[in-house]
Amino acid sequence: MKFAVTDEEKKLLLANAREAVSAELEKRSPRYGQDSEPDKKYGGVLLQKCGAFVTLHEETASGRTLRGCIGRIVSDDPLVKTVRSMAIEAAFGDPRFPPLAKSEWAHCDIEISALSPMEPCAGPRSVRVGVHGLYLLWQGSAGVFLPQVPVELGWNLDQYLDGICRKAGLPSGAYKAEGARLYTFTATVFGEPALNPPS
Repeated sequence: MKFAVTDEEKKLLLANAREAVSAELEKRSPRYGQDSEPDKKYGGVLLQKCGAFVTLHEETASGRTLRGCIGRIVSDDPLVKTVRSMAIEAAFGDPRFPPLAKSEWAHCDIEISALSPMEPCAGPRSVRVGVHGLYLLWQGSAGVFLPQVPVELGWNLDQYLDGICRKAGLPSGAYKAEGARLYTFTATVFGEPALNPPS
């Protein structure tokens, strides 16, 4: 199946992510409505078992800042359920931040990175910066970068390949080692409009 997320599916995933966090904050069961079990009218992507990252940004008086980001590279759950659970984890389980407070939620926007299934890398020179995410696994260590990371950091391909080694806690060039496994994937990244800073 070609991995593509339609505009309608993006809206549904964002709504599900927001409802999952809102329900947790309000100590109630989530109300996903008639789309709680999406079917093939959405093209089947929402039911595909693939990974996703959910990122929260908060608008404060000093600007827009990261408020949480958690994801799974692969998942045994359909995409829509993975997004719901990762939204909750981003809000309450990111160890870099305290759990999200109800007073903060109105000032947060959501970004979702829906990940295509992993594929073994055909060769390091086949990696396309800005298109391919990387997942490196070697000797029990692993590291992952979403496709947008090297673009945000201004990295070229060699810097990207060395960067994934460092992310995994491995020496530069480890991706070339015997037994190292390098995978590529793509990500469809979309989000809610950024909010205005609170007055």
